[in-house]
Amino acid sequence: MKRFTKPHLMLAGLLFAMSLPVLAMNLQQAMAALGQAKVQGTVGEQPNGYLGVINSTSDSEAVVKLINDARRAEYSRMAKQNNIAVADVEAIAGQKAIERTASGHFIFLNGAWVQKR
Repeated sequence: MKRFTKPHLMLAGLLFAMSLPVLAMNLQQAMAALGQAKVQGTVGEQPNGYLGVINSTSDSEAVVKLINDARRAEYSRMAKQNNIAVADVEAIAGQKAIERTASGHFIFLNGAWVQKR
């Protein structure tokens, strides 16, 4: 059995660390991928102001998590700035997002995902 020396292990660790940014999606990439995810029917808008996963893929999960985290932070900022509850901001944002959703994309209504007409 071949033994790995300390320099080999350090090199492997360095290469792995350098590859992590390539493997991970950032918010800008998630925003760019959102339109295609909606067209493919893997992601949709919900009345609570957040995206939901319709058909789970690694990309759809990452897009939803990153964008929802950014939305959550923005909703909190807006609620604090306007001295209102975060839930109120979420509800307003959800209503607007559903109104702006293109025909054929999915929205969550009455407990089910439906294509907007």
